[in-house]
Amino acid sequence: MGQTQDLAHRIASKTIKLVDAAGNPVAGKEVELNLTNHKFLFGCGAFDAVPVASKLGTPEQLAFLEQKLDLFLDVFNSATLPFYWDRFEPERGKPLTKELQAAARWLKDKNVAVKGHPLVWHTLAAPWLLDMSNEEILKAQFDRIERDVTDFKGLVDTWDVINEVVIMPIFDKYDNGITRISKELGRVGIIKEMFAKTKECNPNATLLLNDFNTSINYEILIDGCLQAGVPIDVIGIQSHQHQGYWGREKLEEVLDRFSHFGLPLHFTENTITSGHLMPAEIEDLNDYQIPDWPSTPEHEERQAREMEEMYTILFNHPLVESITNWEINDEGPWLGAPAGFLRKDNSPKPSYHAIKKLIKEDWSTNVTVKTDDNGVLSFEGILGEYELVSEGKKASFTLDKGETETVQLVL
Repeated sequence: MGQTQDLAHRIASKTIKLVDAAGNPVAGKEVELNLTNHKFLFGCGAFDAVPVASKLGTPEQLAFLEQKLDLFLDVFNSATLPFYWDRFEPERGKPLTKELQAAARWLKDKNVAVKGHPLVWHTLAAPWLLDMSNEEILKAQFDRIERDVTDFKGLVDTWDVINEVVIMPIFDKYDNGITRISKELGRVGIIKEMFAKTKECNPNATLLLNDFNTSINYEILIDGCLQAGVPIDVIGIQSHQHQGYWGREKLEEVLDRFSHFGLPLHFTENTITSGHLMPAEIEDLNDYQIPDWPSTPEHEERQAREMEEMYTILFNHPLVESITNWEINDEGPWLGAPAGFLRKDNSPKPSYHAIKKLIKEDWSTNVTVKTDDNGVLSFEGILGEYELVSEGKKASFTLDKGETETVQLVL
């Protein structure tokens, strides 16, 4: 475990008393304590879990996707699944509930935390909303939230409730039902309605407001929502850096500005390419469409350095709870950008190895401790789930902040 001087907020101490099945202290024994799962959420988009879990594809296709997900599972403990309305329910009344449930279950069974993205968004809204009045669109959106949040309770309990609201009422690229109702309700109004409905359907869910706009406009929106009593659990910040790495100065400036709300921060959609940078004059990233965007050795080394610095800055910040890289692999990414940890053939890039080393080595805890005459041991480690091993016997426990009592474990 390294870099502990900056990580006091990621570390806790614990005292454990080991006893045998008869309740006698297990004295003078060497015990291994190994972190098996971080409390911090290190994630990626895991859309490929959908075809893998439901066996949708040829044996060759599934073998490729399974290889990709094996590399994902070896490092990451958090996944985002796609709930884009036009793809989740292209025909009204026929949502892909079973397929997404299978994917969420597949991930949960592997101890991966799952987030649904998003419940409300003007882009990729269901096209059939356009045939409705605003009143009917609002009802359909409420019905969608009630159905999906209820159907996925216990599988998906974290949601990007509403996405990119700063631009939502003025979005004019194409007509869509959600922009229509956001114009009518206003930004704070539509957020309040959607959060209230989601909280009603799953009171224990973690609810995010998510945006790519990191200007003062997003701060003003968040402030307005909190003043209006909107139950925002987490502020979601997108960090698509197709035009170049933000760098330490901008990252720390964004962290400072959004920290003053005192809410947890999730970096929900991170992109750093391992290819050339998108030209700076492009205002809407979606406007940059090229036939091929290759990953190159030189840019892969740069990507690894930038990823390592960014992850370290974020992990060192006490309010940041999650970092999700938007791509695991360069096969079919957003805008064709080579922004994954893996190349198109699933071979790991330097960034994969760099982030794996941070998560699995620098920010991990694997120690050997000896129990005293009373079977008691104490240790300090990174927050998360642990396995205790002694002479082939195992026990599991969780290390978290604020625990002061001695925990008794039976070996």
